[in-house]
Amino acid sequence: MSSLVSRLAPLGAARIYLYAQNVDMRKSFDGLHAIIQSEFPSDALGGHLFLFLNRRRDRLKLMTWERDGWIIFYKRLERGTFERPRPAADGVTVELDSTDLALILAGVELKSVKRRPRYQPIGASREPVYTGT
Repeated sequence: MSSLVSRLAPLGAARIYLYAQNVDMRKSFDGLHAIIQSEFPSDALGGHLFLFLNRRRDRLKLMTWERDGWIIFYKRLERGTFERPRPAADGVTVELDSTDLALILAGVELKSVKRRPRYQPIGASREPVYTGT
């Protein structure tokens, strides 16, 4: 689906978090790392992916830790916008899976996607909450 997603293997082990508030895209490593430390529930150095969108939703930064340093991927759309799933009422982040990330990067509206049932161990719900864009 997306060349970026295929380059970020192994996504199955990583968690993907979307920050649901607008981010100034002038922020770089230190500014985004400060947001990760203060707003995300997971260990910043755990290899997870942290996704940020600007107000117009035409720019996206994805930040992750790799053994010895931070990596930032930056995508600017020439036309169109990225979808921003809304968080649950009590949060400012949304947990996604690799399929959700690929669909967001490809410009697919997540509400239009129908998911077929899949096995999940009891208590291991990683189902994102989509309440609109």
